[in-house]
Amino acid sequence: MTRIAVLDDWQGVARGAADWAPLQARADVVFFQDAFADQDDAVAKLADFDIVLSMRERTPLPGSLINRLPKLRMLGMTGARNLSLDTPACTARGIPVCCTQGGGYNDSATAELALGLLIGAARGLAVGDANMRAGGFQMGVPVGIGLAGKTLGLIGLGKLGAYMAGYGKALRMDVIAWSQNLKPERAAEVGVKAVSKEELMSTSDAISIHMVLSDRSRGLVGKADIARMKQGAIIVNTSRGPIIDEAAMLEALHANKIVAALDVYDREPLPAGHPLRNAPNTMLSPHLGYCVKETWDGFYPQMIENAMAFMDGKPVRVTNPEVLK
Repeated sequence: MTRIAVLDDWQGVARGAADWAPLQARADVVFFQDAFADQDDAVAKLADFDIVLSMRERTPLPGSLINRLPKLRMLGMTGARNLSLDTPACTARGIPVCCTQGGGYNDSATAELALGLLIGAARGLAVGDANMRAGGFQMGVPVGIGLAGKTLGLIGLGKLGAYMAGYGKALRMDVIAWSQNLKPERAAEVGVKAVSKEELMSTSDAISIHMVLSDRSRGLVGKADIARMKQGAIIVNTSRGPIIDEAAMLEALHANKIVAALDVYDREPLPAGHPLRNAPNTMLSPHLGYCVKETWDGFYPQMIENAMAFMDGKPVRVTNPEVLK
C-alpha cells in the first residue's frame, strides 16, 4: 500500500481541515505533528514513504535529504513557492512537485497579524497579559504610544505590504515605504510615499517587513539599519526571520533601543533556550501569520487532490512539469 507522510501539522489541525477518508481508503496516511530534530531524524522517519506532503518551509527539503529517501515518488507543498525545497533535486530523480494554488483562503491573514503585533507592541500588551496572569496589574507595564500621527515604514509594498499600508492609514498613521525595486508609481497607487531605506529606518516610529526571503533580502535589515532606528521604535516581522540581522536586533533590544514584535525566526520552531525567548522589549508569536482556518480550508483539500491525482497517474499542479515528459 502507498504510504503518505503529512508533515508539519504543528497545531494538530490537518485531520479536521479536510476529508481524508477517500485518501485513507487507498493509502496509509501518517500525520507528523512535531518538527524533526535534524536531517538524520527526518530520514529515519520518512525513508519508507512514497509521498511526502509538506507545509510551506517548515521542514527543509534540500537535495541532501531528498536523495536519502529511496522510496519517494511524489512531493507535495503548500503555496506556489518554497525556498527550502530543492526542486531540481526532485526533477533529477523524476519526482513531481505538486503545489497548492490561490483562492478560497484569507490572503490578508499575515498582514492582519502584523497589525495585531504592531498594536500589541505599541501598548505593551504582552507584559500586561503576563502581569494579569501573575496576579498583578499595571505596575511594570511600559507606557504605550498612540499610533495616530506616527510614521509607519513598510519594507516591501507587494500585496501584503499594501494591505498593511491600508491598515496604517485607517489608524491615521503617515505611511512611507521602501524596497529595492519600489517605483514611485507603485507607491502612489497604494497611497504612500516612497523614500530611501535610510530615511525609512531613521524616521519611522514603527517598521513592518513584507518581503520574500531570497539571497538578496537575507540580512536586508542589518546592524547599521537598526542603529538608525529611532529610540523606542517598533519593528514588526511577519515575513521571514533571516531578513533581520538577529544578533544586531538582540543587541538593540537589550540596550532598550527598540521594540520587536516577531512572528518569524531564523530557526523554527524557535529552540526552547533561544535568547529571543527571554529578550526584553519583545512581543513574540509562533509563526501564526498565515495560520487561520481559511488557509487550512484551502491548503489541505488541495493536498489530498494532489496525492490522489498522482496515484491515478494524472498529477496536477506540477511545478516541475518536465518530469512528466
